[in-house]
Amino acid sequence: MIIGKVVGTVVTTISHPHYRKRRLLVVQPMVAQGDQDDPDFIAVDHSHAGVGDTVLVNREGNGARQVLDLPGGSIISVIVGIIDSVNIET
Repeated sequence: MIIGKVVGTVVTTISHPHYRKRRLLVVQPMVAQGDQDDPDFIAVDHSHAGVGDTVLVNREGNGARQVLDLPGGSIISVIVGIIDSVNIET
């Protein structure tokens, strides 16, 4: 699981059957100050998130397929929740 910020959407005209009728969002991982930035990635939306939302993402394929009930699915990342706030104490 990672925390990220939704920074965009993906629109396709043709897609794999496992992605049909599912929203695809571009997620930018949030990292601690001073850590190396991770690249943005695409995730299936399962929580009605939108651009600007802070989200919780399952980036493990088997868990993502279980959330979407697609045992043989070709899905790796799925947004499983919208986060209201994050507080990090040092």
